[in-house]
Amino acid sequence: MSTIDDIPRPFVKPRLGKDDWIQRGFMAVIALYLIVALALPLYAMLSKAFSTYTFDLSQYEVQVSDEDGHFTKPVENIANLNARFDPPVIGAGSTNSNGRQKLTGLFPDFSFRSPVMYRFRGTSPEAVYLVGSERHTGPEWLELDSNTFRRVVIRPVKHVGLANFTTYFSTPALTQSVRNSLWIATISTIITVTLAFWFAYALARSCMRFKGVFRMVAMLPILVPSLLPGIALVYLFGNQGMLKSFLMGETIYGPIGIVLGSVFFTFPHAMIIISTALAISDARLYEAAVSLKASRWKTFWTVTIPGARYGLFSAAFVVFNLVITDFGLPKVIGGKFNVLAVDIYKQVIGQQNFEMGAVVSVVLLVPAMLAFAIDRQMQKKQVALLSARSVVFEPKPNRKMDRIFFAYTVLVSIFIAGIIGVCQFAALIKFWPYDLSLSLHNYNFDLMDGGGWGSYKNSIVLAVLTAVIGTVVVFLGAYMVEKTKGFEKGRALFQMLAMLPMAIPGMVLGLAYIFFFNNPANPLNFIYGTMIILVVSTVTHFYTVSHLTAVTALKQMDTEFESVSASLKQPFHKLFRQVTVPVSMPAILNISIYLFVNAMTTVSAVVFLYSTDTALASIAVLNMDDAGDIAPAAAMGMMIFYTNAGARILHALASRGILKRSEAWRKGD
Repeated sequence: MSTIDDIPRPFVKPRLGKDDWIQRGFMAVIALYLIVALALPLYAMLSKAFSTYTFDLSQYEVQVSDEDGHFTKPVENIANLNARFDPPVIGAGSTNSNGRQKLTGLFPDFSFRSPVMYRFRGTSPEAVYLVGSERHTGPEWLELDSNTFRRVVIRPVKHVGLANFTTYFSTPALTQSVRNSLWIATISTIITVTLAFWFAYALARSCMRFKGVFRMVAMLPILVPSLLPGIALVYLFGNQGMLKSFLMGETIYGPIGIVLGSVFFTFPHAMIIISTALAISDARLYEAAVSLKASRWKTFWTVTIPGARYGLFSAAFVVFNLVITDFGLPKVIGGKFNVLAVDIYKQVIGQQNFEMGAVVSVVLLVPAMLAFAIDRQMQKKQVALLSARSVVFEPKPNRKMDRIFFAYTVLVSIFIAGIIGVCQFAALIKFWPYDLSLSLHNYNFDLMDGGGWGSYKNSIVLAVLTAVIGTVVVFLGAYMVEKTKGFEKGRALFQMLAMLPMAIPGMVLGLAYIFFFNNPANPLNFIYGTMIILVVSTVTHFYTVSHLTAVTALKQMDTEFESVSASLKQPFHKLFRQVTVPVSMPAILNISIYLFVNAMTTVSAVVFLYSTDTALASIAVLNMDDAGDIAPAAAMGMMIFYTNAGARILHALASRGILKRSEAWRKGD
């Protein structure tokens, strides 16, 4: 017997209200920002990587008059003229898009004062040549005197293909960088994840004292740029290092230094992820193991490791990605040991070969995106392990194991604090290793290369603007994608754009910005070389983590808020202002401090984009180290550390007061 519920009804598309259109409009605006700030620059970089430029000399012909100005001599093809020279005057090989080639070298007796006249033309409509700044095309003859002819230049012809990649992979020195990067990233990942696991395990599964202190020390590397551990390692194990003999004849300038520095600056990232994985372990599994009289070792391998395996995998991929894309550390201490990120810098800054720099960027992009994709899959599986019936694990005192874990965490903490302590020591002494008296001379940055105190002020400005603008953009974008009704395809596209920045290395993003924003035809060209482009690149580079933080906070809000607001016919912006923002204030504050700290420490995302007026503190560290001013570089690195530490303290104090007021509703005040 059928009921009224069984009667088929036609699908009625819900009518969109004013709020729905406003929310979709906001989402479209922020999606447009991500397209302009990320997708289009990446497309410009990829097109550059697949572009080659060669001089097609067969497209041009020239005729030279006699001394009386009569064109009686035969017409010559430029290719035939060039073939008479060994080596050729004009190379037909690959060049860059900015290449120019004068023709006067094809005429040994050329003089700009000569009464000889020249006629020049292209043999096809596609042939392009310049006379000074005037562009000419086509097969029409152009008659020029000698003084004008010397200003004739031809431009290379663009070809699309894999020629650049063929050149790259046929160059042993360049392909060696791929192997070096993969090897360094793999070794660093194994060491870092192992050390971070036992550190996180000690914090989560022991009853040792001073856990808060150890956790705070473990987070210190986040507050400094990746160049700083390289400087500390130079003072410890360099040619005049304090502990040089410990290396037993090996040099710190190379893979040893890169691995040690990578372990330092990636350690807190791995520790946070693994700590989260260990925190969600189900205590019932351990109770079952005790009931079955399983040994501690067997319980560890059958309960602890399987429960934390997705966290371990995620930590491994994050560390791998951070190491293989890092530029600052291998630039400072890598020596002659080339890696991909440094190769991009050398190709662009050293050789001005932007096409090959784009090729190296694409090569670097492959392992970075692969690691990111695998990491996302692992995180999805980890979430699937959570259960509403899970019981939080509470460790029980064990004097012997607590002492072992305490000793281990002390050793790791000494390594972390020691690196920062050595940098502080280097910043305060007059002249290592001959004059160890203390002085503030190294903080007189205006006497050094790198931008002086102005670079530090620029970093403060960048960090504040990134924190404020980035937090607003990220939170609004997350709110719109999470709370907008319907529009599934649009939301899915926005979510994909929001996740993309995490897979893009900073060096790749910076180079992509050169190709896109430094193009005079781009209406946004005016922001190139200004603080605006630094803010845009920094917000974009660190967008994904901030977006995920905001989305996580918004998912915790009960959907009844929106239902009640709709039933009362209240506009969404009122709900957003009076309910959503106060409830999500912890996440908003965390996003702001995350963006601030990363804006202070970033190097790779801005190394190609700063100008004389917008030099940054992290770039000043790099430039001073290049100039041999290592102690001032350490001092500037410590200024970044002081600033980030102070910002963290102010953030904690402000959070306490803001949360007390904004979350009074939780207590019914």
